[in-house]
Amino acid sequence: MGSRSWNKVELIGNLTRDPELRYTPSGTAVATIGIATNRTFTSEGEKKEEVDFHKVIAWGKLAELCNQLMKKGSRVFVSGRLQYREWTGQDGNKRRDAEIVLEDMILITPKGEGDTGFVSEKVSGAPVGDVSLPEVSEKKEADSEPIKAEAETKPQEEATPAPNESVADEDLPF
Repeated sequence: MGSRSWNKVELIGNLTRDPELRYTPSGTAVATIGIATNRTFTSEGEKKEEVDFHKVIAWGKLAELCNQLMKKGSRVFVSGRLQYREWTGQDGNKRRDAEIVLEDMILITPKGEGDTGFVSEKVSGAPVGDVSLPEVSEKKEADSEPIKAEAETKPQEEATPAPNESVADEDLPF
């Protein structure tokens, strides 16, 4: 009988900066996203808060959608897999970096906060298999093709509200 393994990361947090969209030499879009998550706890009777910062990588149409819909401060749910990259720095020392390869995301920024309004659109498009971050270069947004969100969205069992509709907190899946 074969062994099973599981590599899944799910976070709810806020973007620490606008997504950084780049393109590989072959033209594949890659977005780097920074997300902060907060944790409140009590230690020795004193309430404390701890912040963790996470590096998230999105590929293809999903990367372009993240660049289009997300901005610094946006509240987002992300789901993906944990990946480690190793390289040798200019000083000759080996380095290792952890990142989350984005598979799904839901924007949960409330209406009125930011330009996108309330969005609850689950999208997918991460490449399959082990992919390490290749060399990428800047490409002007005008050089890229228009984004068609319908092509990369997964069908949902429940109806998704339009961006201008409000949704009660109890309707959120988390």
